[in-house]
Amino acid sequence: MKWESLLSGQRTGQAVRPGEQHDRSQFQRDYDRLIFSSPFRRLQDKTQVFPLPGSVFVHNRLTHSLEVASVARSLGNNISHFLTGDLGLDLPLAGELGAVTAAACLAHDMGNPPFGHSGEKAISLFFKEGEGQKYRALIDDEAVWRDMIDFEGNANALRLLTHQFAGRRQGGFGLTLTTVASIVKYPYASATEGLKKYGFFQSEKATYLDLAERLGLQEQADRPGVFARHPLVYLVEAADDICYQIMDIEDAHKLGILSTGETRDLLLAFFDPVQEADALERIAATCREVTDTNEQIAFIRAWVIGKLVKLCTAIFIEQHEAILSGRFKGALIDRLSGCAAAAMEACARTGYEVIYCHPKVVEIEIAGFRILGSLLKEFTHAVMHPEEHLSRLLLPFIPQQYRVGPEAAVQQKIQTVLDFVSGMTDVYALDLYRKINGSNVTGKRLN
Repeated sequence: MKWESLLSGQRTGQAVRPGEQHDRSQFQRDYDRLIFSSPFRRLQDKTQVFPLPGSVFVHNRLTHSLEVASVARSLGNNISHFLTGDLGLDLPLAGELGAVTAAACLAHDMGNPPFGHSGEKAISLFFKEGEGQKYRALIDDEAVWRDMIDFEGNANALRLLTHQFAGRRQGGFGLTLTTVASIVKYPYASATEGLKKYGFFQSEKATYLDLAERLGLQEQADRPGVFARHPLVYLVEAADDICYQIMDIEDAHKLGILSTGETRDLLLAFFDPVQEADALERIAATCREVTDTNEQIAFIRAWVIGKLVKLCTAIFIEQHEAILSGRFKGALIDRLSGCAAAAMEACARTGYEVIYCHPKVVEIEIAGFRILGSLLKEFTHAVMHPEEHLSRLLLPFIPQQYRVGPEAAVQQKIQTVLDFVSGMTDVYALDLYRKINGSNVTGKRLN
């Protein structure tokens, strides 16, 4: 792969307009287009890990995405300096990697349904084990059915960004090809043998194949349909890995799940006590001055993120040739070594053993299954049987942009419901669930 083709200002669904000039770069326009969009704003009411805030404000999808974008901008700027300085590439967009990686990070979670990852599971299991199983006999394409029983937020993000919904323009958001490619962590379809996660639904397969051809993304010779990642995916992924691993620890501290001592130990372990003694002393000096424990943890966290950005930058540069040739496997964060690798592993272990199984988190998973399962049941039935009285009452809830005609194929009708439900916020999903189940705002059934 070559940077000359990988960095493109062409936009999905739009013709190239020679000589068109803008005050902002193409990638900056992507960033602004995303941040002013309704789907991005709705992330403020979607769960990251913990329930949406009461007296303690923890991360939601919106704050997470903004922080990931901030980290990715630093990573992208570092690689821009490498490409233009060390490699001497004279490309108009080579200096804009900070903007494109930041834009991609704003978009990377936009396809996630309400209630975090439990929302993905709820949708999948509705079709795999729940009442949605009855639609299997009506869908003759195994790959399309796989999209439903293994619903993937990553693939849904690509659909949201590129699909022409009813009444909307061709190309979806009309983002640059480079920004779109930078969010596709799994560049293959759902039915690819031996691979679990995937990057695009069958409905967007042609879109991705066109994007891959125009950017020069390599298809693996021994695995047809599996492409090499766009190099910037590694930066977007690293920023996401850094933020969710570290920020989940900080949120757990704020909620009292981890003590201050436990949290401090987890974060300070990223620094070698001998080789980085000066850094540790500077951290200690500030912590002696600042007595607020939340501020102490926030300060240490900032140092940790700064160190991880430097390390991931160095790994990308070291592996640059392997990344461009499609030979690099795994994530940048997997190549950490020494105390940083051990500390990251300890944070991940704490997440799985302490944080993600905490009752506050499990409550979200239970709610996701109950609420989304009910909504999927009611609305899939409605689109399949629009002539029924209750269906006529329910169907107007589906926004015009997601609707299809009565002659549409079964999978298109079901996809209409998935587009609708996956775009909901947690609060809207809960409110609609209560309304259609005849409950008041306290959750008690009306008499």
